[in-house]
Amino acid sequence: MSLNQALPMLEGVKVIDLTSVVFGPYTTQILADFGAEVVKVEPKIGDTFRYSQKPAQSTGMSPGHMTLNRGKKSVVLDLKAAEDADIMRNMLADCDIFIHNIRANAIERLGFDYDSVKSINPDIIYVHCVGFGSDGPYGDLQAYDDVIQAASGTTSLLSRVDGNEAPRFLPSLIADKVAGLNGAYATFAAVVHKLRTGKGQFVEVPMFEAFTHFMLKEHLAGKTFNPPTGPACYSRQVDPLRQPFPTADGHIVIVPYTDAAWDTVYEVLGDPAFLQDELFSTPIGRLKNQEKMYAGIAALTPTQTTAYWIEAMRARNIPCMPVRDISNILEDPHLQASGFLTEREHPTEGNFYEMREASRYSDWSPASPAPAPHIGEHSAEFKSRFKAE
Repeated sequence: MSLNQALPMLEGVKVIDLTSVVFGPYTTQILADFGAEVVKVEPKIGDTFRYSQKPAQSTGMSPGHMTLNRGKKSVVLDLKAAEDADIMRNMLADCDIFIHNIRANAIERLGFDYDSVKSINPDIIYVHCVGFGSDGPYGDLQAYDDVIQAASGTTSLLSRVDGNEAPRFLPSLIADKVAGLNGAYATFAAVVHKLRTGKGQFVEVPMFEAFTHFMLKEHLAGKTFNPPTGPACYSRQVDPLRQPFPTADGHIVIVPYTDAAWDTVYEVLGDPAFLQDELFSTPIGRLKNQEKMYAGIAALTPTQTTAYWIEAMRARNIPCMPVRDISNILEDPHLQASGFLTEREHPTEGNFYEMREASRYSDWSPASPAPAPHIGEHSAEFKSRFKAE
């Protein structure tokens, strides 16, 4: 297979990015990875996520900014100032996609709502990243990852697992990132539609609906039917005993996903008689008593090291993996061998690790993206090019 780096998939596609923090910037980072020219329009102080991660980054080049805004150009514009607003309008007239996450009333006051922008560029793809869909009672509310985790019921999941009744966040900007992925594929769909019809359109991507859609794939469960056939939540995912198993020197994840795999796991663990109990004599019995089978594994794995169990389980084709602390992820041999992580040098920030686009293609390989820009690094170039005459 030949890999062609000369023809990015989105070559020639121009994107004006008026987003901030994570949701919108993740969407536009994906577009940039696939070769679109993404111009990040920022206020004078820059996107707040430039400063959001400790230690404080006075330069505005935080780790989050480095990962979410690679491959983009940065232009500082004050959209309340007439001259800069004119520059923005000229940029929009020349672009293919406009993406922003400013609330509807505010963007309308600035004169960059869909109807206004469409009058400048009739074929534009206009993507609005919002917290909540505009047709519901939450439509005008602000949203952040914490808010969406709460509203979607996600903060109730850990309580089901560990018995601690306090609602808690999943320790990840998971709602922002899921919404960012939704934003990217919604934009790609609009691009395909435009290629087929020649028409641009307005696209609304609501974080609440996108993340709830994501979480309820399995967790709507028995509530899927009316009347319900059971409770909410996929029981396997909230089983308190389905957790990493302790070993003599750490922890391991073992996944006996099929009925036959359970027998194999207990053979490897040296206690095949455990499953001879009548509780486990039928597939239904095993399903109903699965927590006891997990507890049985947890009682046996401390007798050997993680490496011992990894070798023994993999020899019998049982999915397993040692539990790694996230601080050691850079040492993962698979990620190193696959080229997922590359050490690069930023012109001003020094060496840093960059993650490649995860998907692989037979006829295209992504080139290394330009490093994340400083605030207004490309202002002079674009203000000169798009200044009103």
